[in-house]
Amino acid sequence: MSVNVTKEEALFYHEFNKPGKLGIATTTALETQRDLSLAYTPGVAHPCLAIEADPQTAFKYTAKRNLVAVISNGTAVLGLGNIGALASKPVMEGKSVLFKKFSAIDSFDIEVDETDVEEFCKIVKAISPTFGGVNLEDIKSPECFEIERKLIDELDIPVMHDDQHGTAIITTAGLINACDIIGKNLEDLKVVVVGAGAAAISCARMYKAVGVTNIIMCDSKGVIHDQRDDLNKYKKEFSISEAMTKTEAFREADVVLGLSRPGTFTEKHIAVMANEPIVFALANPTPELFPEDVLKIRDKAIVGTGRSDFNNQVNNVIGFPFIFRGALDVQAKKINMQMKKAAAYAIADLAKKPVPENVKAIFGDDLGYSKEYIIPKPFDKRLIVEVSSAVAQAAIDSGVSKMKNFDLEAYREELSKMI
Repeated sequence: MSVNVTKEEALFYHEFNKPGKLGIATTTALETQRDLSLAYTPGVAHPCLAIEADPQTAFKYTAKRNLVAVISNGTAVLGLGNIGALASKPVMEGKSVLFKKFSAIDSFDIEVDETDVEEFCKIVKAISPTFGGVNLEDIKSPECFEIERKLIDELDIPVMHDDQHGTAIITTAGLINACDIIGKNLEDLKVVVVGAGAAAISCARMYKAVGVTNIIMCDSKGVIHDQRDDLNKYKKEFSISEAMTKTEAFREADVVLGLSRPGTFTEKHIAVMANEPIVFALANPTPELFPEDVLKIRDKAIVGTGRSDFNNQVNNVIGFPFIFRGALDVQAKKINMQMKKAAAYAIADLAKKPVPENVKAIFGDDLGYSKEYIIPKPFDKRLIVEVSSAVAQAAIDSGVSKMKNFDLEAYREELSKMI
């Protein structure tokens, strides 16, 4: 289902009725002198002193427990590139709206006018007491890797760069189901990754975490191999021993993941792949290769893109709101690989279940687990239950939450009420 909007419509939407997309609503009564005394002075001193004595009570007495910061420096915005912190604000407000709409998480967007890694991290660390989690957004590679690593190490709240991990989680879910449909095992796949930026690196890492061993990565100069002397440490992680051409890399490949730009792989590359290939062409808005061009060469292919007007859209909104929901609810100190894998498998499992009528009403009656439907749709309200509960349980099991006596079924019931 494709929706086209004009420049005028978009600008009007952002200007009226009030500028921007966010506001603040109070959650307590403030109607009387007594309310004022409780909300501010003198009553507010009591929770302040309680938090001073035990910082964990901030999750009890403030909005911290349900508050995520969406933070960017505007160096890699959507398809717009390095447009700066201020110009990135509409996107960051939009991300905050998605948190609220899909998972009932409150969110502030924070645009930081700083590109130095050390200084950026200092700023985020300094403001982190306000928040229960940090969603890093639209920060260019390779700086984003170091920023995320430093903040994960230094903060005791979950931090995730969604541009990296959101795409990794959703495509992993798609990969799991595509393999199920065509009868292949993850550990037997040959995967070609076209693109070597933040999302590509994260996807390749996650594919390894679920069992894929044969991954060939290509950047703008070709296949990444040990004879090249121009590789940063992140690319070296996926460097192969022997030099080869891109066409050789594609020969008999089971999967291609495109995170690059239109035309970086073509019909001739699809023609040398396995007979029933899995093709994720995620360049946006124009994919590396359109689905009809793939299917013309390999009519049994499973194809996904980043677009809403084709089947199998890889959309991060079916991941990040629910991952943070689960992490916040068990006060996880980080989002680790176990939690990301749990999210991917939960998303994959949901696609196998009958599609609700409200989703069919939006996207069509013919939806059902198949080559054309390996990933759930964004408006499937069951995502909050399935993904958030899986992430929360993984946080408990992996020891990044100190919550005691976690009751999974009670938590799933609580989430279902949010629907």
